Amino acid sequence: MTSRLGVLGGTFDPIHYGHLDAAAAARDALSLDEVLFVPAHDQPLRTSDPAASGFHRFAMVSLAINGCHAYRVSDVELVREGMSYTIDTLRHLHAEGWSPSQIFFILGADAVAEIAHWRGFPEILDAARFVAVARPGVTLDAAVARTPALRSRVSLVEARTRDVSSTAIRQRLAAGESIDDLVPAAVSRHILAHHLYGAADDLHGEDEHTRSQDPPR
Repeated sequence: MTSRLGVLGGTFDPIHYGHLDAAAAARDALSLDEVLFVPAHDQPLRTSDPAASGFHRFAMVSLAINGCHAYRVSDVELVREGMSYTIDTLRHLHAEGWSPSQIFFILGADAVAEIAHWRGFPEILDAARFVAVARPGVTLDAAVARTPALRSRVSLVEARTRDVSSTAIRQRLAAGESIDDLVPAAVSRHILAHHLYGAADDLHGEDEHTRSQDPPR
């Protein structure tokens, strides 16, 4: 078993370069041995259901991290009935033998304030080490300022992460626009092949060898 495990949860609807940048920044800053990507079945703080099925979201994460030995994906939340609560996933990892001091839960700085609304707060802060990675337009100081009690409980990682959102990707696809600069090539191909998010095959216009192929580290 590795000694320092990063955990990056999310809907990943779809996964994009912003997620991969956050994982890489946390891995480098905290010397993580592995980063575990955990697609959610149904996030309680979302106002709408995921647009893509759990099967497709798991597949897209697998494609995005393929080739990086330090990254892996878990279906623990996809196979669990009901809402996906982080505290349940952390308890699952504890049952597997991980101690709270070995687990580093990664989230974007823009999501830090939401922790106060999570199930099990504030006890959840003792279930893992929490890591906030800088996001475009959101300073870490501003994020923590909204919940001052978190300042001493969250590690802050300064990083340059690409300004990408899953919402923007879905909007581009619905408008018939390319997403090649927002997601890994394999993810784009999967979306197009399965017509996810209203995508059409004629978006697949660039030659595979000229497409941006910025792989995860």
